[in-house]
Amino acid sequence: MLPTGLGKTIIALLAIARRLQEYQGSVIILSPTKPLVEQHATFLKTVMNLPPEEIIVLTGSISPQKRSSMVKDARIIVSTPQVVENDLRAGRIDLSDIVHITFDEAHRAVGNYAYVYVARQYQLQCKDPLILGITASPGSNSDKIEEVCSNLFVSKVQVRTETDPDVKPYIHYRELEWRHIKVPVEIGGLKRSMELVLENRMHQLAEMGFVDPARKYLNKREMLNLQAQLQGRLSRGPDQRIYKAISLVAELFKVDHAIEIAGTQGPEALAKYFDRLEHEASSRSGSKASRRLMDDVNMRHAIYSLKEMDISHPKLEVVKEIVSDQLLENPESRVIVFTNYRDTSELVTDRLKEVDNIRPVRFVGQASKYKDTGLTQKQQVDILNEFKSGKYNTLVATSVAEEGLDIPATDLVLFFEPVPSEIRSIQRKGRTGRKHAGKVVVLVAKGTKDEAYYWSSRRKENTMNDKMRQFKSPALSSTGGNPETNFIEDDVAVEDAPDTSGTTTPQKQLLDYSSSQIQIYVDRREIRSGVAQALEAAGDKVIYSTLNVGDYIVSDKVAIERKTDMDLLDSIIDKNRNLFRQLSDLAKAYDRPVLIIEGDNLYTGRQIHPNAIRGVLSSIATDFGIPIINSKDEVDTAAFIHIMAKREQEDKKRSISLHGSKTSMTLKEQQEYIVSAISNIGPTTAIKLLRHFGSVENIISADIESLLEVDSVGPKTAQYIIDVVKTEYKG
Repeated sequence: MLPTGLGKTIIALLAIARRLQEYQGSVIILSPTKPLVEQHATFLKTVMNLPPEEIIVLTGSISPQKRSSMVKDARIIVSTPQVVENDLRAGRIDLSDIVHITFDEAHRAVGNYAYVYVARQYQLQCKDPLILGITASPGSNSDKIEEVCSNLFVSKVQVRTETDPDVKPYIHYRELEWRHIKVPVEIGGLKRSMELVLENRMHQLAEMGFVDPARKYLNKREMLNLQAQLQGRLSRGPDQRIYKAISLVAELFKVDHAIEIAGTQGPEALAKYFDRLEHEASSRSGSKASRRLMDDVNMRHAIYSLKEMDISHPKLEVVKEIVSDQLLENPESRVIVFTNYRDTSELVTDRLKEVDNIRPVRFVGQASKYKDTGLTQKQQVDILNEFKSGKYNTLVATSVAEEGLDIPATDLVLFFEPVPSEIRSIQRKGRTGRKHAGKVVVLVAKGTKDEAYYWSSRRKENTMNDKMRQFKSPALSSTGGNPETNFIEDDVAVEDAPDTSGTTTPQKQLLDYSSSQIQIYVDRREIRSGVAQALEAAGDKVIYSTLNVGDYIVSDKVAIERKTDMDLLDSIIDKNRNLFRQLSDLAKAYDRPVLIIEGDNLYTGRQIHPNAIRGVLSSIATDFGIPIINSKDEVDTAAFIHIMAKREQEDKKRSISLHGSKTSMTLKEQQEYIVSAISNIGPTTAIKLLRHFGSVENIISADIESLLEVDSVGPKTAQYIIDVVKTEYKG
């Protein structure tokens, strides 16, 4: 753990060189984004005393067969983790001869991120593994830091902060200014109209007995908790009061977000949000919460007042002033302005264009959203190159520029608003002060959520530094000598790499029922699911294939369709559902089809009468003759599949084979099928996504911020979509 710009890549270089000197195998360096991968590869080819063809970059654009041949002759492999994960799952890469792996931006090694799987397989396959994780911002939560260390099998931790005596001399001064901005009274009037809406919804919830009558507002955490409690109460049976309460909470979320935009972003950004909300309310897939809000007299008053308003948020003028002053002082400066919202990035760019000495350019993600087209990857690369060359001197960026953007000449970083995440805050600040002194300015709108995020950010960064010191390993303080190596040009010295020979391999997650390996065919759409990972962890041979029917095939007679409770409920709501066609195809193709329904919210996840759900289940069991198994979670599902595979292959000595075909679908149904195939997305949500973005292509290129604008898409679902579409295709 080392502050940004102090040579984490150099440390990785030293570890790589030492391992290559001592062993005959290869090394891998993994980085989360393609620009970082290219950056590392270029650097390594410059400093390593190796033929350029022995330092390779693996990407999804290279065919799987070619990747396999490239790896055989490579000494250094630079890749995104998804490519390596996919090749591991397909059996195209073997880690037994990999003598070292560096995990760049190691704080990402949590949950189901590809780092976790690659590290686990490395530990299992390699006799003498050595892992190095590098990061500037591991987080302020002890549990998360411990999870990263556990997932990467890290037993020794080296930490440096900017105040450590052996680091401080090399730190470039970075001035930090928090500038507090007074919000105009007109914006306060807008907020008051919307606060009346909040108070009305809170009053209704209080009358129903779900909130304390003395409470006027709930913060986001409290709203999430209330939402979860209401969903839990539905498990006792359908209750129209609870359904209404859940819808009221949805309204609270939307109004709370509007109030935040008004205070922190300004009237123009709020107008864009209202435009999207009205569009959602008028669409066929729009929620009742959106329609009720747009019909509310106080919301209509806020919208009318907004249209009559002729003011901007004062932050816009402050940004213009700060950037202009910087460029007047040093015309060769480079400036980055960070904004949380794409709408604001457009407003800031337009405002900066009004000043002669400012040459701004907007830098956003690839997703296209309602009335806003994203950038292609080529456009992003071109913009960065033009920013470096000086065609543009100011980059107005969203979160896409927080990580991996290495522009040494950045003199000023300006936050349009604070960010409550200590990781994101550190990544943003790290864009300046890398090669020389720099300045960071954070704008805080008084009396808004900016102030809460201001205190949260400062507290979390201080907490993170304290936690990092607690994780220091005394064993790393005393290192060996500095033997020379023939792998780094100019006789760069290398310190001893940490010894991880005592690291133990992880325990299997499922019972090991037999000595022989069970084979299970898994549909490629399930490649990132926890089910497939649990089966692999149990020692089953998972073979990924594009299955005509079913999700898991365990013999020539038994095929399994897996549905989460939300998937099944969405298929009931959607008039164009394809559930029965899927199950019909499954029953025609296999003698023993099985449906597994995963999750505990079958009767509480949607506002559907229990009898409707029972009717669907009855039809599946009686009309199609398909037995239904309920599982608790992904691990429980994997356990059922494992046992079925064992019975079929070991007890009954049946072979495993693929057969069957699907009934042809219309183009519209195929589009819905493609989107609904992503985990946590049912047909209803798929239709909402398609109506919002207009095409499958636009959904695939969407970023998290854009996805979250779609009703029924929360942070977890948005991340699932990003994981699926950003994973390199493996052939």
